[in-house]
Amino acid sequence: MTQQTFEKLAWYKNIAARDAFLQTSETGMCAFGNVKRVRQFHETIPCYCPTPLVNLNRLAQKIRVAHIRIKDESRRCGLNAFKVLGASYGICRAIADYTGMAAASDLKFNDFAPPEIQKRLNNVTVVTATDGNHGRAVAWVAEQLGCHSKVFMPRGSSRVRLENIRKHGSDASIIEGNYDDAVQKAAEEAQKNGWLFVQDTAREGYEKIPTWIMQGYATMIDEACEQMGNRMPSHVFVQCGVGSFAASIQAYLVQKFGDSRPVFTVVEPTRAGCFYESIRSEARLPVKIEGDMETIMAGLACGEPSSLAWGILKDFADMFVMCPDDITKLGMRILGNPEPGDEKIISGESGAVTLGLAVEVMRNPEYADLKEALGINSTSDVLVFSTEGDPDPEMYRRIDKG
Repeated sequence: MTQQTFEKLAWYKNIAARDAFLQTSETGMCAFGNVKRVRQFHETIPCYCPTPLVNLNRLAQKIRVAHIRIKDESRRCGLNAFKVLGASYGICRAIADYTGMAAASDLKFNDFAPPEIQKRLNNVTVVTATDGNHGRAVAWVAEQLGCHSKVFMPRGSSRVRLENIRKHGSDASIIEGNYDDAVQKAAEEAQKNGWLFVQDTAREGYEKIPTWIMQGYATMIDEACEQMGNRMPSHVFVQCGVGSFAASIQAYLVQKFGDSRPVFTVVEPTRAGCFYESIRSEARLPVKIEGDMETIMAGLACGEPSSLAWGILKDFADMFVMCPDDITKLGMRILGNPEPGDEKIISGESGAVTLGLAVEVMRNPEYADLKEALGINSTSDVLVFSTEGDPDPEMYRRIDKG
């Protein structure tokens, strides 16, 4: 690893995070009764298998931490990203509710296979907005269940991502607008046409489906903790777009470890830091970022926090960091060209930013204050998530070659 000069990181320590009142409930977002039921549902999907948790021992030695473990979501159901965890559970719960099926606590993926259910599903259209991975997951689930899907993507979306969605029979298109405009378009079309709107972005009056999607994401951290022998990492770095994935991971850790939980860092692109700007605002209210939010981290280019995610992260996340694109490029190159003895991981533009950040904080003296604020040192056990593989292979190759 050669030292490079990057656009600077911006960070904010949430000193109130450790003062937040911890409420535990068996009906909460990531209460373990719910997590168990969701994971049992995922286990009924034919392609389900826990994704690998990879130990990067040589890299850990190089940057002087005890462990770096990375969850490789490029192996999830052949879809190259984690999003199917939320999409599958959210859609199945929503369709069960939408069609009047009994949403039993032991819901199974094949509950929708009987011919009489299939006839009803043929009249269901699921609609969503996406930068790519969520839309592909929604289209795949709709294809498996026998219903239709409609997907809206923001201006500038990769043609490869669009075609990957269309391969699953979806009516997918790119609109003239940013991600938040695409979400609004999907919601309006659902209302106008009687379609089922499935989004992980919660807002006033729309929280039930986002909650189910967030509960679906929790299977990933449940797998990771199981793979670690239920040992607690000291530090967790998590990507943040609308915040649903990050909040799901944080809610699980709060529920499982309480006040002794890991130091939790929320990571956003520099030009799409809606949580960073929100947490540091005097009012501590959600701040909306306008415009195109130019970044290669397409999956994180979101300008408005999900209301459910904001409620969790403002209370319990310890650190909020905005990263330039160079940080995720660093992470992609390190994972794609590993230290001798470490496993190679293909990680995309939104997948590698947390690893890149952890490395940059440890190796760059300019961030000694951030390193100290995080309390990260030679005894630290770091957990990060590679949330996607290479959804745009051509871009990946360009970045990997430097």
